[in-house]
Amino acid sequence: MTSTISSPPVAECLGVKVPASPYLTETRIARINAARYEGQEIAGALHVITRDDRVIEMGAGLGIVGAVTQLNTRPAAMVSFEANPNMIPHIKALYALNRIKSKIRLHNKVLLTEPEPPESVDFFLRSSFLGSSLTDTAARDTTAVSVPTTRFEPLRKRFKPTVLLMDIEGGELAFLRHANLEGIRAIVLEFHPEAYGKDGMRECKDILRKAGFSKVNEVSTRLVWTCLRGPDAPHTAPDPETGWSRKLTAIEGAIVVPPAVPGLVQPTGVLTAQGDYLPQSALWRRSRPLTEAPAMPQETPQKLAGTWLWGGQLWLHFGHFLAESTPRLWGLGAYAGQIDGIIFTPKRPRNGGLIKGWQRKFFAEIAPNLPLHVATTPTEVERLIIPGQGFGLGAITRGTPEFRSFIASSFGTEIAPEGPEKLYISRSKFEFRKGSLVGETELEAHLAAQGYEIFHPQEHDIKTQIARYKAAKHIIAAEGSAIHMAAMVMGPQQKLAIVVRRRSSATHYIESHLHAFAGVTAHSVDALVRSWMPEGETKARHAIGEIDFPSLQAALHKAGFISAPDSSWENFPKARVQALLGAGFRPV
Repeated sequence: MTSTISSPPVAECLGVKVPASPYLTETRIARINAARYEGQEIAGALHVITRDDRVIEMGAGLGIVGAVTQLNTRPAAMVSFEANPNMIPHIKALYALNRIKSKIRLHNKVLLTEPEPPESVDFFLRSSFLGSSLTDTAARDTTAVSVPTTRFEPLRKRFKPTVLLMDIEGGELAFLRHANLEGIRAIVLEFHPEAYGKDGMRECKDILRKAGFSKVNEVSTRLVWTCLRGPDAPHTAPDPETGWSRKLTAIEGAIVVPPAVPGLVQPTGVLTAQGDYLPQSALWRRSRPLTEAPAMPQETPQKLAGTWLWGGQLWLHFGHFLAESTPRLWGLGAYAGQIDGIIFTPKRPRNGGLIKGWQRKFFAEIAPNLPLHVATTPTEVERLIIPGQGFGLGAITRGTPEFRSFIASSFGTEIAPEGPEKLYISRSKFEFRKGSLVGETELEAHLAAQGYEIFHPQEHDIKTQIARYKAAKHIIAAEGSAIHMAAMVMGPQQKLAIVVRRRSSATHYIESHLHAFAGVTAHSVDALVRSWMPEGETKARHAIGEIDFPSLQAALHKAGFISAPDSSWENFPKARVQALLGAGFRPV
């Protein structure tokens, strides 16, 4: 049985003191002090491991990677395996010096995944511990020692690991071929093509991809991969509760690439300086990304100095702007006082660097005096902060805790409530073919008689809209994007009814937004007799709703939005509906 060696520290890496050992050359000590020894593995481990994780480390080496991981991330549990018996006393000495001996269970064993492994295997020691492995070579002198084995699958069932750290000098291919990776959300591993060739390295990567893992480009190289799957992986839809949507990524020398062509899905986003795509820069809508990896530009004619926040695509449509151009802004709270500006790319290339006046007023409320930049050509950013997508359309409509907290503390907080207690948010002045309600002006007259102010938000500045939405105790709104603004400033003491104007998922997203952000449960009233679609149009958002007025009146009265009626609201005669619609509409 080996004993723990006691010696003073001769190096330090990210808070871990490293004791003297025969394996520490002057060059290696300098690399440790500069945090460059196993730097890529350490960067990957620190990027993915949290306090909730249970970590298995294979190939402890000097013990530095495991110790840095333990001291800096404090995982819930950690177990480490090292095949080289000569390293065990020195690893134990490092653990003891840093008072983490009880935090990492160390084993001098080889962890195998094959169904019926041998009880022991030959491990080939070389003069440099870095080259020792399970594979012998004629190129260098080696000494074989017998090392006991243990099976991975019983350990996986018992220990329930969530993260694997793997640097086993070529043993990773055999391990991955038979490994059950159930429960594993992150893997950091070094490939060793000198042991199994390029085809073997390609097989390792294929196994990981087929298991659902994706490489995290900013902390990966050709030979060292940090991989994620599940909600943590940025190739999956953003989740309001967990994963990449709640994380921040800082990139030095990032390349922002604007779209070159119009379309719903476009190649655009952020690349590393080496040209790797950062999928956490993508805009997701529901279950698919609307932006995908662009090609590395041949040149970056524009450069931005300082630290900038990635804002994503800048939509000029009010609703899409609120839902899909604001989701990254929570990063301003995390980097308060450290951001030099916000950089966007245009949604439509033809709009160039256009920022509308109302958008500037919105940003003046949430990020006063902060420069805005719309990249119309590939742009190199000295340091780019990429917050996860904390809001949007889909499950993420509920917003992450970080995004909701930022909006509550930063948007319109200094604007006092001002306006009537009853407010109707109208769409009657929008273009009729863009998703209106048949006879909305008649509805306005009915609600005005009940004491409601008829409010057309597009005719008022941002401050006035916020003041009105804060002041009203009862809000009735034609279903639409203005309610997204209201949800950002309302409180749980207020009531809001939605007059459904089309049957689509949009109503559900608005309801989710209201409930998660304001604590308001919307009273959605679907009193549609039918919907009318302009000829040649197929998009549901352009449907025009025909209201059953008596049903709407009854529903609003029952929910407490209007008083007992003196008279019933009447439906329009068919001829009047046709006159209001004009030619070119069909019922759907």
